[in-house]
Amino acid sequence: MIKKIGIVLFIIIVLVIVYFTAVPSRIDPAAYRPPAGPGLTGVLAPNELLKNAALLGGQRLEGPEDVAFDAKGRLYTGTGNGEIVRVSGNGAAEVFAETKGRPLGLHFDALGRLVVCDAYRGLLSIDGEGRVSTLAVSAEGVPFKFANGIDISGAGTIYFSDSSDTFYQKDYLCELLEAKPHGRLMSYMPKTGKTSVLLDDLYFPNGVALSEKEDFVVVCETFRYRLTRFWLRGPKRGTSEVFIDNLPGFPDGVSSDGSGTFWIALFALRNDLMDTIHRYPLIKKLISKLPRFFRPEPASYGLVLAVNEKGEIIRSLHEPSGTHMGGITSARTHGGRLYLGGMCREGVGVYELESMQ
Repeated sequence: MIKKIGIVLFIIIVLVIVYFTAVPSRIDPAAYRPPAGPGLTGVLAPNELLKNAALLGGQRLEGPEDVAFDAKGRLYTGTGNGEIVRVSGNGAAEVFAETKGRPLGLHFDALGRLVVCDAYRGLLSIDGEGRVSTLAVSAEGVPFKFANGIDISGAGTIYFSDSSDTFYQKDYLCELLEAKPHGRLMSYMPKTGKTSVLLDDLYFPNGVALSEKEDFVVVCETFRYRLTRFWLRGPKRGTSEVFIDNLPGFPDGVSSDGSGTFWIALFALRNDLMDTIHRYPLIKKLISKLPRFFRPEPASYGLVLAVNEKGEIIRSLHEPSGTHMGGITSARTHGGRLYLGGMCREGVGVYELESMQ
């Protein structure tokens, strides 16, 4: 009996070796040595404020990555099945439109049209009747593969990110493991229909937000734990710099409250093991070959940061267990409340900002 078990184990080991040798890796990873994390101390000290957040929409809102509000104060969000769902003041939800892709970043323009970054369909515009039209699917000859975050200036210019020109949304973990700059920050001019690349060689650019005076725009570089600033006006116009670095987690979405504060949603805390693995490309290649259900997942944790326009963290809101408000992908203020999106849960979180006083 023992001999038979030994033979079976030997066969399994041989099959595993053959599998990892024969199956090609989809990635060509680079070595990356992240800085030591800042630790959750001082302004980052854990609290349980987000346990007080209510949930809006429940099961009707599956994977609400971002939110936007129309002139009547109605909430809109995109779901995992390609729907744009509208939620009225009484909580009633209805399908407003269907993108037939995966809607991520949302923002209304001055004409009341909902502009959407769809991970698979590019930059879209939806009119008041729910009719979907395509604004852009490429920039400077390079197609989008992962349109993601968005903001719109008072003059109507659309600023948005394409997280990768190499991997689609379903393969975002390949971006993490490869650790190469495949993303871009772009602008779209509605009057001319021209799409321009403002910054390229970004590490998974995600959320996008304009400053109060719209003299610069920030973009989250999720897999570098930082935000980058691109100057739109002033003596530094056309240049970029790190806005805030070495965050305690993966920055996903960012929004401006219009009064000098950026709200940054961190999808998960940093993982010491992953930071160590990043140094070894061969190990990352092996991990990429694992079936999806074998790949390590980040621990659930709820975290949102308030950051001023100097790049200084002024507040942090936590939900350490992650069971109620974990995996936050967007944070947007409206009517004295903070609305929290999440791709891996049901319902939009609603936190009363007054309770922080």
